[in-house]
Amino acid sequence: MTEEAPLRGRDETRDERADRKWGELIQEVRVAQTGVQILFGFLLTVVFQPKYARLSDTDQLIYIVTVVLGACATGALIGPVSLHRLVSGRRVKPQAVKLAGALTFVGLVLLLITMASSLLLILRVATHDGYVPWLVGSVVCWYLVCWYGLPIWTRLRYTDPEDR
Repeated sequence: MTEEAPLRGRDETRDERADRKWGELIQEVRVAQTGVQILFGFLLTVVFQPKYARLSDTDQLIYIVTVVLGACATGALIGPVSLHRLVSGRRVKPQAVKLAGALTFVGLVLLLITMASSLLLILRVATHDGYVPWLVGSVVCWYLVCWYGLPIWTRLRYTDPEDR
């Protein structure tokens, strides 16, 4: 009698894996899309406030950069939906999942930068104090730990070396 090797991972076909990964990706994107759309919508209203005209040139530049970053993040995070719609039924789901994952990653990076830039602008206007860059830097570090550090640590710590 021979001993069978334990099953590792999921017993699924390439297409089943792509379907599962697509479903997981879309759920992740929904969370990020909501955040970026709310932030972007808020940013679009700022220019129409009376106080905008009184902002310094530097603060107006930070605002413009922030709005452009928010627009780019929104595009990247909505991109997977459009991608899916345009390639649906073409038998390219594994490739679409890979591309949509890359768009989502780029969107999250842009969202992080947009949030940091928004925080910088808000705190500069609210306080005019020299500690603002340090505070924003601390928040960015926190985002980096939560969004990238912990996932990478988990991946390195718990992924079987054969699966890397």
